[in-house]
Amino acid sequence: MTVSDIIERFLLETLGDELSVNFNRNELAAYFSVAPSQINYVLSTRFTPERGYITESRRGGGGSITLIRVSENVDDVLLRYIDETLSDGIEYGKACQILERLTVDGVYTKAEAQLIKAAISDKALIAPTVAKSRLRGAILKNVLLETLKTHDD
Repeated sequence: MTVSDIIERFLLETLGDELSVNFNRNELAAYFSVAPSQINYVLSTRFTPERGYITESRRGGGGSITLIRVSENVDDVLLRYIDETLSDGIEYGKACQILERLTVDGVYTKAEAQLIKAAISDKALIAPTVAKSRLRGAILKNVLLETLKTHDD
C-alpha cells in the first residue's frame, strides 16, 4: 500500500457518511510526514468529479481544504459523462475513474466494470495511438447510453 493509498483511505474514513469534511493541508502533510504537494496529488488524482468529489481550497493559513462528496442522481451522472467527458474521446485512466464511480454508485458490479475496462483498454483497441481515445470514448459512450436505457426500466 502506497502513501497515497493511506492518505486516500484516511480521508475517506474521515469523510464517512458526511457530505463534506474540512482539513488543513499542512497539518495533514505533517501527520503523514509528507510534503503538502503529496496531499495535493492525492486530492487531484483520487478525489475527482469523475469519482464523485469536489475539492475546494483556500490559500493562506496552511491551505484550508474542503472535500465534498457530490450527491447526484445516477441518471444525471450518466448523462453528464455522456455529454461532457466522452464527446472528444477519453484517456483510459479517466475512463477507469468513471467506471469506479459507477461501481461505487451500484450501477455496475465489479465484474461488469472489469469487463468494460478490458474492452476499452489500449490492448483491445487495435488502432493508431491518436485514434484510441476517440474510439474508447465512443465505446464507453455507447455502453453508458445502453446503461441509461436499461436503468430507466
